[in-house]
Amino acid sequence: MKRGRLRVLLGAAPGVGKTFAMLEEGARLLAEGKDVVVAVIETHGRPATANLLAGLEVVPRITITHRGVELIEMDLAAVLARNPEIALVDELAHTNAPGSANDKRWQDVEALLNAGITVMSTVNVQHIESLSDVVEQITGAAQRETVPDRVLRAADQVEVVDLAPQSLRDRLAEGHVYPAARIDAALSNYFRLGNLTALRELALLWLADEVDSALNAYRTEHGIDSKWEARERVVVALTGGPEGSTLIKRGARIAARSAGGELLVVHVSSQNGLRESHPGALADQRLLAEKLGGSYHQVIGDDIPQALVDFAKALNATQLVIGVSRRSRIAAALTGPGIGATVIRESGAIDVHIVTHSAAGGHFTLPRPGNALTFRRRLGGFLLALIAGPLLTLMLVTWRTNDSITSDVLSYQLLVVVVALIGGIWPAVFAALLSGFTLDFFFVEPIYSVTIAQPTHLLALVLYVVNALLVSYVVDQAARRSRSAVRALAESELLATISGSVLRGQDALQALVSRTREAFSLSKVSLTVGDTVLYSVGEAGAADRMTEVPTGTRGVLELHGPDLAASERRLLGVIAAQVDAALEHTDLMKVAEEVGPLELNDRLRSALLAAVSHDLRRPLAAATAAVSGLRSTDVAWSDRDREELLATAQESLNTLAALVTNLLDVSRLQAGAVAVATSALEVGEVVLPALAELGLGPADVELSFADDLPSISADGGLLQRVLVNVLENARRFSPAGIPVRVSASNFAGIVEIRVADRGPGVTIDRREDIFVPFQRLGDTDNTTGLGLGLALAKGFTDAMGGTLQADDTPGGGLTMVISLPAAPPIVSNSPLLGA
Repeated sequence: MKRGRLRVLLGAAPGVGKTFAMLEEGARLLAEGKDVVVAVIETHGRPATANLLAGLEVVPRITITHRGVELIEMDLAAVLARNPEIALVDELAHTNAPGSANDKRWQDVEALLNAGITVMSTVNVQHIESLSDVVEQITGAAQRETVPDRVLRAADQVEVVDLAPQSLRDRLAEGHVYPAARIDAALSNYFRLGNLTALRELALLWLADEVDSALNAYRTEHGIDSKWEARERVVVALTGGPEGSTLIKRGARIAARSAGGELLVVHVSSQNGLRESHPGALADQRLLAEKLGGSYHQVIGDDIPQALVDFAKALNATQLVIGVSRRSRIAAALTGPGIGATVIRESGAIDVHIVTHSAAGGHFTLPRPGNALTFRRRLGGFLLALIAGPLLTLMLVTWRTNDSITSDVLSYQLLVVVVALIGGIWPAVFAALLSGFTLDFFFVEPIYSVTIAQPTHLLALVLYVVNALLVSYVVDQAARRSRSAVRALAESELLATISGSVLRGQDALQALVSRTREAFSLSKVSLTVGDTVLYSVGEAGAADRMTEVPTGTRGVLELHGPDLAASERRLLGVIAAQVDAALEHTDLMKVAEEVGPLELNDRLRSALLAAVSHDLRRPLAAATAAVSGLRSTDVAWSDRDREELLATAQESLNTLAALVTNLLDVSRLQAGAVAVATSALEVGEVVLPALAELGLGPADVELSFADDLPSISADGGLLQRVLVNVLENARRFSPAGIPVRVSASNFAGIVEIRVADRGPGVTIDRREDIFVPFQRLGDTDNTTGLGLGLALAKGFTDAMGGTLQADDTPGGGLTMVISLPAAPPIVSNSPLLGA
């Protein structure tokens, strides 16, 4: 019997529309004449989903009684007996009731597939077995029901039913996913925007991996080995040398430039194991690759370039990163072009990046002043004269004729020029004198003697030597000027680099110190201000000399290493000036940081004075008028009038006391003088006194606390002040007759107290403004206080180690979310408890 096909609709979270999409597809297939039945569907009380069942045949479900509880499950036997062409099976990860034919619903699906029935099912990403731990880290909720990855990987078709995280939250807020009683808890826990975004990424990446596996299988099946750039794959080749970390970081940056980029690090070792590598360095580089999100691979092959290219092609790589050769030029000339050239030639369509590193070229170092030609070049010139001179003489003597004297002279002249080009003036002088003596001894009559028979021959020999000396002088001067130009270029590059470092700000001093050490080949460079060492790079040797270079009036550069030449000291003075500018920049930044709070305090002080002169005047004037009237002997007050004046005075004084208290609290917050004494508290212990202080009863407030709510770590007095201010704000803006909702829930060790009103709400761009002191969002009603309530609430919450944020109320309004850490559980060491 032909096995049925499995089609799975994958979602990032409940409510994205998997079941809805499956029922729509079932209706479409039924309209096309397919035999479609509904084996099991969970509507979760959603009317829109239930309406889609109309017109579809539903196989009756079976009732199983377990421990006196009736559980309704899919009737596998009935579906098999019905033997439809297509069966719709919801919630693939569902655990069947005890006593069912199989423990898991995915096992029921396997039975249907084996019977030749095509199955369409649904699953959320949190139920994929390999991702359950990751999902728990993201959401804080453990997953008890999972589906093995092999089941989904064996599916003939997996589709993602995608919905933007904010759109899903909107659906949830509108009541399309959960009942109204569960909306607040869901929005504040599992359905946080960050959680949904991470779950969505997990679902898309899991499907992308499946598509990638399918693509590789197709390429293998059809013998396709050319590169298909479906995804950026960067292969980094390691030799086991110190440059590996540089290559891995460069490869990681290349992979990060494109979404879904993949980093693969590979080391090719020979079959005999004799090729040079450092196991410790490879282990560190493997850890670095894994830290950067890559994978490490080991390949064995004697032909390293071919093995590397074969590995890259097998993984459909798009980029290949290798390091520049560590061999010297002489070694490269003797042993061939090397691995890099071979890799480039064999890579085909794969882009190859050859990255330089410290092991190849060393750090940036200024050319040292002094002789234009190095000792090695001068020594090479002398050796060339000593070796090539006798060989050239032997050749010319062998082919000597009566008319060959001219060609003999030109041959020795060429030798002198070549020696001058390599070794400079002194090897060229040596070659000129040696060749002149040789010409006289072997080629000028009388031969085999140092005498000269004709004066013209003597003149020719002298001119020959002078010509050789002039050529060697010109070559030496050209080398000196070339070296001076290279040094000038290096100095310009150094100055441009350090100037750019100063402009970059905070890391300028570190960059200047490091660059100075590299440029002058010093062992150690330190920057000291007073008795404090700000930056220090390198280690000083026992034989190093220490030189102090002042950087203006602020600091001193301490240089450890060889003495510097005069030209280097001139350049060092420029660097010291740049260090002084960087220190000045740092000082100015510190002053700016100190001025910022002062400016803020000044604005707060101005607002405070405005509040004292304006908002405090009204209750103070009312209280003064009431007391003055009571003390007046010109008016005979009735008992009722006297009572009204006393009530006015008391109300005004109470308002004045509250305003002054808030002003003092703001001053304490700004001065950082808020004393916090946290302890383990029950939420109800703080909420109920706050309600009593405001005189709010059951008709004004709706309470909803989770059953498993732990204690919170908070200061009871400060938290009550926070709740009073938040509740007062919510009551002010809630419409008449609609109570304020206060709920509390626990998520991942954080207890959230949510105070929700049904008022006009606050737009996202103004939510931070409501926590600014003296801010009423443009209100002109001066009877509502100073605008300090929410600012104080946020300040007190922050002082307790929590957060206060504004969020939308589902259905309209503003929800203030107070988040505080749950108190650690009390562990008793009593032996009675362990008995």
